[in-house]
Amino acid sequence: MSCSLLEFCRLQELKTVRDYLFQNQKTEPLEEKNQTENELSWEASDWESAWDSGENKEEEATSATKVEEEETTGQREPWLQDCVVSLSPCSDLLVVARQQKAVFLSAKWRTDDSGREEMTLAVSWTGTLSTDEGECVSSSICIPLASQKRSSTGRPDWTCVVVGFTSGYVRFYTENGVLLLAQLLHEDPVLRLKCRTYEIPRHPGVTEQHEELSILYPAALVTIDGFSLFQSLRACRNQVARAAAAGSDVIQPPPLAYKKWGLHDMDTIVDHCSVGIMTLCVFDQMKNASVLGGFNASVKGNPPAMSQYVTVGGGPYTGFYYAVEGSTQPLLSHVAMAVASKLTSALFSAASGWLGWNKHKNEEEAVQKQKPKVEPATPLTIRYGLPDSRRHGESICLSPCNTLAGVTDDFGRVTLLDLARGIAIRMWKGYRDAQLGWLQVPEERVDREFSPSAPLPRRHALFLVIYAPRRGILEVWGMQQGPRVGAFTVGKHCRLLYAGYRLMGVNSVTSKGWQLHTQQVCLLDPITGALRTVNIPFHLALSDKKSERAKDLHLLKRLTTLLRSRGVEPDILESEAKSALLDIKHPAIKKQALESLLSNKNAPVSCLTNITCALHDILKQQDPEAVDIELLQLCSSQLKLLQLYTDIQHLHSAADIEACSKNQDSLEGIEDELSRVGPTLQRYAQLTSRPSVSFAQDSPDSPLPVQAFLSQIECAEDGELRVIRASETEWNQLGNFMFWGCLCGKSPLHKVCDTLQQAGISPQQLLSLLLSVWMQREKGVLQKTEETVRNLHTLLIALSNMPGAVEESWDSQSISPWWQQVRSTCTQSHNAAAALLAAFVAHRAAKTSITSRADSKLQSEWEAVSLDLEQWSVCVRQLEDVLVLQTLLLVPPPQGAAGGAAAQCSIKTLLEGGTGGIADSVSKWVFRHNLAPERLKEILQKMEDKEADEKLEQKAGKEGKEQDEKSQEDTDTIAELLMAVCQRFPHSLSPDLLFAHCCWEYVVQWNKDSEEGRYLWWAVEHLKLVSSPHIQLGISAMMWSTFIVKRLSAAAYLMEKVGKAPKDRLCRRDIGMGDKAVTSFLGCCVRLLQILMEADSAVEEVSAPELSVEEVWCGAEGPASLPELALEQRGVHYPLVQHHCLLASLQHAAMTFSLKLKPLSLFDSKGKNAFFRDLTTIQLMPSGDMDPGLVSTRQEFLLRVLTSWVQAIDDPSSSASGTRPPPLPSSGPKADWWPSLCLELGSLLQVNPDILRRHLVCELYNQGLDLRAEEVMLEVEDKDVLGSQLLVLTGQRLSYLLLHSQSQTQGAMELLARLPPTLCTWLKAMDPSELRCPLVPLPQTSRLVGRLIEILPENHAQYSLGLHLLEAVEALTTED
Repeated sequence: MSCSLLEFCRLQELKTVRDYLFQNQKTEPLEEKNQTENELSWEASDWESAWDSGENKEEEATSATKVEEEETTGQREPWLQDCVVSLSPCSDLLVVARQQKAVFLSAKWRTDDSGREEMTLAVSWTGTLSTDEGECVSSSICIPLASQKRSSTGRPDWTCVVVGFTSGYVRFYTENGVLLLAQLLHEDPVLRLKCRTYEIPRHPGVTEQHEELSILYPAALVTIDGFSLFQSLRACRNQVARAAAAGSDVIQPPPLAYKKWGLHDMDTIVDHCSVGIMTLCVFDQMKNASVLGGFNASVKGNPPAMSQYVTVGGGPYTGFYYAVEGSTQPLLSHVAMAVASKLTSALFSAASGWLGWNKHKNEEEAVQKQKPKVEPATPLTIRYGLPDSRRHGESICLSPCNTLAGVTDDFGRVTLLDLARGIAIRMWKGYRDAQLGWLQVPEERVDREFSPSAPLPRRHALFLVIYAPRRGILEVWGMQQGPRVGAFTVGKHCRLLYAGYRLMGVNSVTSKGWQLHTQQVCLLDPITGALRTVNIPFHLALSDKKSERAKDLHLLKRLTTLLRSRGVEPDILESEAKSALLDIKHPAIKKQALESLLSNKNAPVSCLTNITCALHDILKQQDPEAVDIELLQLCSSQLKLLQLYTDIQHLHSAADIEACSKNQDSLEGIEDELSRVGPTLQRYAQLTSRPSVSFAQDSPDSPLPVQAFLSQIECAEDGELRVIRASETEWNQLGNFMFWGCLCGKSPLHKVCDTLQQAGISPQQLLSLLLSVWMQREKGVLQKTEETVRNLHTLLIALSNMPGAVEESWDSQSISPWWQQVRSTCTQSHNAAAALLAAFVAHRAAKTSITSRADSKLQSEWEAVSLDLEQWSVCVRQLEDVLVLQTLLLVPPPQGAAGGAAAQCSIKTLLEGGTGGIADSVSKWVFRHNLAPERLKEILQKMEDKEADEKLEQKAGKEGKEQDEKSQEDTDTIAELLMAVCQRFPHSLSPDLLFAHCCWEYVVQWNKDSEEGRYLWWAVEHLKLVSSPHIQLGISAMMWSTFIVKRLSAAAYLMEKVGKAPKDRLCRRDIGMGDKAVTSFLGCCVRLLQILMEADSAVEEVSAPELSVEEVWCGAEGPASLPELALEQRGVHYPLVQHHCLLASLQHAAMTFSLKLKPLSLFDSKGKNAFFRDLTTIQLMPSGDMDPGLVSTRQEFLLRVLTSWVQAIDDPSSSASGTRPPPLPSSGPKADWWPSLCLELGSLLQVNPDILRRHLVCELYNQGLDLRAEEVMLEVEDKDVLGSQLLVLTGQRLSYLLLHSQSQTQGAMELLARLPPTLCTWLKAMDPSELRCPLVPLPQTSRLVGRLIEILPENHAQYSLGLHLLEAVEALTTED
């Protein structure tokens, strides 16, 4: 009930506005500002400079950093002060202009994060307004124009932006920047534009003021009649719209009719206000006549109507001018009409320079030079002023009632003028650069309006709003001599926007029934972009002595202060609060005081009860007609709630607790079920009871404050209590307060139920509260399962027996809403154990209830069958399944595994997840636990074996126990729990479905983090384990199209571009992962495509599997499961898959061995076109013999792959020793399958495989890997060529031994001398540097020569050379 600043709108894109207006000179405004302030402090007196020095220093210190800050924050604080800013009074259009440019911001509604609608101002138009060279914007206003439609409610039809320029032109624009009208009214700069619109007269006899637009020049004042302006602007807008639609030229509009006054007898004028038409009373007329005309002056009969204008400036400081109506005719200049600026359509404003604007430059320049003739002004002399030679006025602001005006000056003063008397009546000091605004506040609707006699008009209070930017403070003052009623600390760079007018085009007829949606005063903060309005209650204008309401508000304020203060004794608090509350007279304020008292956290229950009771008693004693009904109802309802709270609290703390002996036998049917699920419950309890951090105030054991209780329950008119469900936490707290004591056995159950029933809370809400606390306190329930279950059973029966719980008309063949409510709560709960126990109890209670009803009706021994019991059986079975599944999902993952919170599941989430929801949640669990595919297969296999033969399982169990003891207990637990879940869901978690979901989960996780190549590798491994080729084919195809093909194509195009295995940086840029991850990815692609081809081949032989789901889970509704989608996939085109597999293999080889390769260049145009097409389509594939040049390129690449592989597997220790080589790994560059892959690729790429084998043999010998070479040699077909190649290799080895070795022996030298000359010459011609491993043990070379003699036929040209070599090696061996 005090002053407040309310944000009603926010500016978007403030940085865009500033950057656009200041784009040519980023730092200029700052420099100008510092310069002007330095000049000011130098010129002014000492105390003024001292006043400002603090700020100057601060601004100088921060000026260096501000330029940097502006780039980061996008806001430099003082920039708005250098702009011309005007806001429409409807707050739907803001104009910010500087020099030649302007930005228009229009209102838009948007929804914020909390879902609330809020208004924002966003940039709707930017552009250059000036047309003449050197002219700048000097003033602007936004005038909303009223709609002429009868159905209008007071919103404007459109808004006209009026802009004054330094050239003297005034131009009128639409909200979209379209120029409507321009007129040169005077040849000096426009100083101020002001507008006056129609106001409904508040009192009879007040002169109705005409609408007008006034334009101030340094020595002249132009006024344009509002009615004619309104009609002209509407006509111009319609004409522009028609011209734009038709694409024709715009017809020139007639010029505006205006009056021009030359203001004399003032040295300088900077601002003005047009007060309107006034008529003097006879006394004032006689006084004026005698002052002006002297003793003999004559007085006319009727006082003339005069327009009053007040100006501020210097010499005198304020001037009062009066223009007698009818003394001058409006000016209509023919010259102005002839050269009025062109009216441009929307097209012209959007694209200046288009449609031939620049065709006739010379003509335009001539027109510009020949300025239009300007009509002379009618001289108007000053009537009187307020002379003050040193004081200069800066601005004047007229009040809405046209009787007062606020004036600011260069001495930092704000002066209040009484315009009727022409005197200053009040002055404030210390407000340098102040900005002013007015607020007129109507009185709230009170009894005086509805009095049976003539109703009195509503009173209005007037307030002056002063914004002092130097102090960053906004103040509100009561008029005329009132106190300061509000002050707000705001920024130092805000702008106070006060329009002082409303809609134009309104009159006494059209305004009836309108709600004018206008803001009187707005404060714009350029830092945050917030637009705020000042809200002032009417009663602040009343003096305390006269206002009973003000006294009440004072008491309310005292009460709130008392309630806020801590450490007050409860007795003192009660007495003080009671006296304050009872002293308040006004019912609305009394109600507000009571509400604040009841919502206070410091007040104890007894205090609240006593005060409310006292107030209630006093109200009861009063005359029923005089009592406020709402206040009485509030008192009685809150008293009832306080009593209920006290009763429940008393029952929970009572010592006498009912004997539970009569309920001992009620657990008959439940005990068996409890013992059956006991082990699972125990394990679930262990997993959920892990320590966690929580705040003390959030603990469920903390008592419920009475304020929370009162806020959650409301009293209906019929006396019933209704619980309000605000948030889950508050709901649980309330349930906890009511029922937890009963569930623990600490409170009398039946008494609590009776108390709640008598209070009038519906059984359905009580049931909801009971179940919510049961679910929430699951840990507490599991600690004392039997006791809590027994108490829940008793409470449930007690609530069921309440009137209105179970319908009397309920038939066993229909579903009871009461039991359906329990079922839906259990179905939605994520607390699996609590939900299952609640279902056991409710099932038992429902069975008892149904049986008793059936007995009373049938009197037979047959067991009653009902639809409800059937649904309970299904629900219990589902909850048991969920409990086992949730227990598995709660197992914590090993340290360092991929994180993420344990998934929460309930019947509802599983049913909504569709038929694949269960497998999906288990696959996520497999990923979290980092479970290897082989390990998962082993667990599932073990389960199948166990089911197949129990006897064998028992034996295996005995043998396995010894091994299990050695292995970790955790893995056993995981295996056991997973097997238990799979047994509960034999169809949903069949091995194929589980492997399929795990494969998909891993590929999804790989897609999120592609650096983790292991994820994709394991996805492919899981896919391999799927036994059904149909599912395998579908999932492979989905993986390919969803995740793989895009990255594979990126890798292919990148390698094609760089011509080699790309480096890490390029891989990350184009493919989105590092070079090592790319290598792994390409390997996985090859394996995936191989699986796809194998599955495609096997599909014909096997029929598609039938997907089924467990009987109790048949109601699943949701998205189609992954296997269902897989089975819907179309078959693939085998040759196209093989074609892609070939490309992926080539890329993989190039990346693994870092080879040069342009993969797409190894294929012809048909082959290239077929790549990365949909695998289900039939493409034109390469056929026939390939171009020999292409084949040789392919061959060269495969030979390089084989060479790189040989170099990779070289193991010096094994090659030196000549022993059997060690086995090679299954992956990486040393994998043993690379040679067979190259041969396979060779056959597909039309490369002779024998060439590859011979090359491989030679490379292996070259590397010194003779044993591996001998294995490959057996497969070579063309032995003659191989013999020739190996002969050279042997020669190189002997040449090195005899001629190039560092350790030449004497025997070797002698042998060299004994050798035949031809052999000697041949050996000297050999170049051993070609050998990568020249120093090979002699026995290996001896064996190689022996093989050589076997390979070469006797008629071979080099056979004799081979025999000579054999002799030489044998001689060397015998010598050794």
